[in-house]
Amino acid sequence: MLQAVENLSEYQVIVAGAPSMDESYYTEFLPANTKIVFGQTYDLLANSVAAIVTSGTATLETALFKVPEVVCYKSSPVSYQIAKRLVKIKYISLVNLIMDREVVKELIQGDCTAEKIRYELNRILPGGVARNEMEKDFSALTQILGGGGASKKVAQSLLKTIR
Repeated sequence: MLQAVENLSEYQVIVAGAPSMDESYYTEFLPANTKIVFGQTYDLLANSVAAIVTSGTATLETALFKVPEVVCYKSSPVSYQIAKRLVKIKYISLVNLIMDREVVKELIQGDCTAEKIRYELNRILPGGVARNEMEKDFSALTQILGGGGASKKVAQSLLKTIR
């Protein structure tokens, strides 16, 4: 059996809302004490101790902010099966793809359960057994991407692309 997160009540849970989604979408699923913020992702990451992230550029941004993370992705079974047959990659997170090994845990489809998310989150919270190694791997990732200032370079590049 997987171990649940201990003392989660000492942490504040904040969701970085997607700009295309209305806040009511999130409030339907989240406990009342969970905050939702929009347009403040980098500020949120700069003040986070751990994150649960969906696949995409968010996984790389989170790593560049040196925030230990668990990558979670679940789609419709049909979409997943189509993607699995069309796209042949070892990982879904940019962090793992760049490093060519599992640096961040990926919980995909059937592995993406509340119990497994809690277990992996426990491993990366302060004092968790996987936290220090992940932080070291994030430093190596930063060097691969151009050393100091990589976070700023990626952020500027993303902003340029968005504009």
